Amino acid sequence: MKVNELMERVGIAETGRVIAYIKDGLDEMNMIAETHVNVERIDVTADQRYYTMPADAIKIIDIRCKHHDNVDSKYRSIPRTIHPPATEDEDGV
Repeated sequence: MKVNELMERVGIAETGRVIAYIKDGLDEMNMIAETHVNVERIDVTADQRYYTMPADAIKIIDIRCKHHDNVDSKYRSIPRTIHPPATEDEDGV
């Protein structure tokens, strides 16, 4: 189906708005179906808490690191926290 056909069916005359709706719909479908999954590796730095995430990241599925709750050199998932941490950040962010 072409954009013009979709515009006629929906009854919208603005091409830019229809293209924005199509892109939003594709992003939502990607979040649900997880068809385009990329693996991003970021090195951990000592005494650094915040890291920059890729600009095209829509959803973070899992974060894993080596030597987390094990003595082997295996990657393990880091559990998510539901509540804010009990200790306050020293950097004040």
